[in-house]
Amino acid sequence: MTSRDRLLTAMRGGTPDRVPVAPFTMGRISADSPIGEELIRETDILLDIGSGADPFLGSAAVIRREDTPDGTTVVYETPLGPLTRRIRRTSITSATVEFPFKTLEDVERYLAIPYAPPPVDLTAYRAWRDRIGNAGFVMVGLGNAVCVPADWFSPEDFALAWAEAPDLMVKLVATASERLIAYVDRLCEAGVDGFRIVGGEYVTVQLGHRAFAALIEPFDRPLIETMHRHGAIAYYHNHGRVMRFMQELASLGMDALDPLEAPPWGDVADLGEARRLAGDRLCFVGNLDDMEIVNALPEDEVVAIARERLRQAGPTAFILGGTASGTYTEHGARNFIAMARMAAGG
Repeated sequence: MTSRDRLLTAMRGGTPDRVPVAPFTMGRISADSPIGEELIRETDILLDIGSGADPFLGSAAVIRREDTPDGTTVVYETPLGPLTRRIRRTSITSATVEFPFKTLEDVERYLAIPYAPPPVDLTAYRAWRDRIGNAGFVMVGLGNAVCVPADWFSPEDFALAWAEAPDLMVKLVATASERLIAYVDRLCEAGVDGFRIVGGEYVTVQLGHRAFAALIEPFDRPLIETMHRHGAIAYYHNHGRVMRFMQELASLGMDALDPLEAPPWGDVADLGEARRLAGDRLCFVGNLDDMEIVNALPEDEVVAIARERLRQAGPTAFILGGTASGTYTEHGARNFIAMARMAAGG
């Protein structure tokens, strides 16, 4: 099998010629370097490429940006008054220090912004798909509808808004979902055959089961059904402790779920027990920590841990990978290569 065939077989609930070993993105490795070329050749790499547009705000929104040496201010014009986001940058990282939604009234300001569907631009996606060919699988990465309140409120205000105004939150997420599904339809028609959906963890980590039933199930299920109607893979990302949500996640109908973090970072201590909860069809991806295991431990220790993961998971509907951080270095890349050789019987 090619890597693409191997990955697609596992994601569709089948048994490939061997369990795929899949780094998530190129990490900090240049694809043009010798180790980058070896990584692509020896493993079954998964790439997540942005679609180049915002399906939630669309193309009609009026947005003003002001950049300074230490940050960026973004002002979103609305018929009911502006919304402001401030981002602070350091030499190491950046973070939002002021969120656009500060009150519940700000949600209505957002909903009043004129909307027009964004253009579809798959230049980057097609370039990577052409480059990778059958040596891996390239997906379009996108946030689900709950990413709108989760990204526009601060984490504290996001939780408070759900507690104080659940109907308004549902209204906002429903609007975002309608726009997102229409956008995904257009991406599929343009040739996208795989999507990686992020955002579920905002609910499983911060809000709980009642919010999952109100903000995830009614919107992510039709999103996944839209992808499947076009024959595309629906691959779902959900950090954090997922065992108590495993049956609810699996019921959404996704093809694959990452990263299934093991303790102490997550709660998937036994892939066999996770399988019992999720059923046989859902493909598990991950269960190794990128930074604390793959990128930190010597090769023999990493391979021994990986061999145990393969024993727990079995050969069907499983992709051995990391925690989808995309931050591993050359040491991690060499360990991914060693794991792929071990999975192939080497």
